[in-house]
Amino acid sequence: MALPLRIAVRFLLSGKGQTLLIVGGIAIAISVQVFVGLLIESLQAGLIEQTVGNSPQVTVRSAEENVTIGRWQDMATGITSLTAVEHVGVAASANAFVRKANDSVPVLFRGMDRDSIDGIYRISGHIYEGQDIQSSGEVLIGRNLSEKLAISVGDRLQVTTPGGAIVDYRVAGLFDLGVAAIDGSWVVSNLRTGQSLFGFSDRVTSIEVTVFDVFAADLVAAAVVGLLDDDGLEVTNWKDENEQLLNALESQSLSNNIIQAVIIISVAIAIASLLSVTVLQKRRQLGILKAMGIKDSAASLIFVYQGLLIGVMASALGIALGLGLLYSFTVFATTGGESIISFDFKPVFILRSLGISILAAAVAGLIPASRSLRLNPIDVIREG
Repeated sequence: MALPLRIAVRFLLSGKGQTLLIVGGIAIAISVQVFVGLLIESLQAGLIEQTVGNSPQVTVRSAEENVTIGRWQDMATGITSLTAVEHVGVAASANAFVRKANDSVPVLFRGMDRDSIDGIYRISGHIYEGQDIQSSGEVLIGRNLSEKLAISVGDRLQVTTPGGAIVDYRVAGLFDLGVAAIDGSWVVSNLRTGQSLFGFSDRVTSIEVTVFDVFAADLVAAAVVGLLDDDGLEVTNWKDENEQLLNALESQSLSNNIIQAVIIISVAIAIASLLSVTVLQKRRQLGILKAMGIKDSAASLIFVYQGLLIGVMASALGIALGLGLLYSFTVFATTGGESIISFDFKPVFILRSLGISILAAAVAGLIPASRSLRLNPIDVIREG
């Protein structure tokens, strides 16, 4: 072990109580930074999942009077080849009516392929009663629509199109996505059923896309526009259609970064101040060491090492405390028996916080290190 490092450890151990107090105080500050950072990121992830997680982030529709799209197979294949794309599905959708006693209830009838049902909207995974669609004569409906119509699994659902077609379907299952607009108005069938009901032949009304990074949806949409190169098509993405939500998320991220920056700066100032006091406390020892031949650079490294050691110990303890706080929050902060957020351990965030905290502690050690350079051993010993 290098001499400056051994002396730094000895200085810290010589005042165990003071060292523990310093490490504990800084650890609490870092735990707040970790807790707040992970909490905001988890809330953002939950909000994004609820709003755009189970829906397409990029959608291709017809921009002409004919609302349907031809050659959709080639388009879907081309879009799938984009590396940023996760799922590509198609749908044949239109407004319709279903019967409730003597009244007609408006619904959105959606004929979708398996990629849309399972990959994009994840409807199959949210069926709480009945089973998935097995044939063209079956449909799925949401919990709210089922309650509104007083219809359960196995019942017949009469669907009327604006064109006057009337078709009965068997309700194969009930789903609950937790989205009122979907659970209360969607009637879901396979793609061929939707095409047949509305007379779309082999055409679809939309090509729907999910991406790995939802915040890159606008870039993917631009790539899709270039790929398709068709003025008769309109390509939209969730960012353009949800500007208020996007602004709120960006503001939240900015406030999160500011809070973390203030905490890290406070930690650095606290370490620099405490180590500056240590320089004064250890003036005599430093003077003797310099008189014995230790170089100024080695003497200054003592405080850099002290800052690093304090930073490592406080960061490790602070991160553990922060994770403990977040876990406790997920356990006790519940609504309706379910946690408000999920405990999401984010390694990248943890490693970034650890690295920044240790770096800030090391930089903070440079201030008392520079003060130690100005110590004259003869003056210090004479003062003693």
